[in-house]
Amino acid sequence: MVSRKDSNAARLVRHKRVRSKISGTPETPRLCVYRSLANISAQIIDDVNGVTLVSASTLGKSFEGNGGNKEAAKAVGKAIAEKALAKGIKTVVFDRGGYVYHGRVKELADGAREGGLEF
Repeated sequence: MVSRKDSNAARLVRHKRVRSKISGTPETPRLCVYRSLANISAQIIDDVNGVTLVSASTLGKSFEGNGGNKEAAKAVGKAIAEKALAKGIKTVVFDRGGYVYHGRVKELADGAREGGLEF
């Protein structure tokens, strides 16, 4: 019998490896991405104080439409950039969460850059 590898467990290992190298500070917080099959969400986190500063998701009340496509990811990126700029956050460290920087994760990053965030 062929056993299938747990892809989420492998993602968590990658995420842990990335997190050992990057951390969010009050000056440059971390933009963390979570992607599921149906939705995508992003948070801007200050790891020193352990506080989520800003968050945006396709599950939010202001979002309409399908949450599992590239257009939704770009909209979430623009929304989090808008909220971050309102709080005075201009530069962040991008944390892809162990996901491949491709598709929806890349679109979210591009949307955040278009919205005015620098990373």
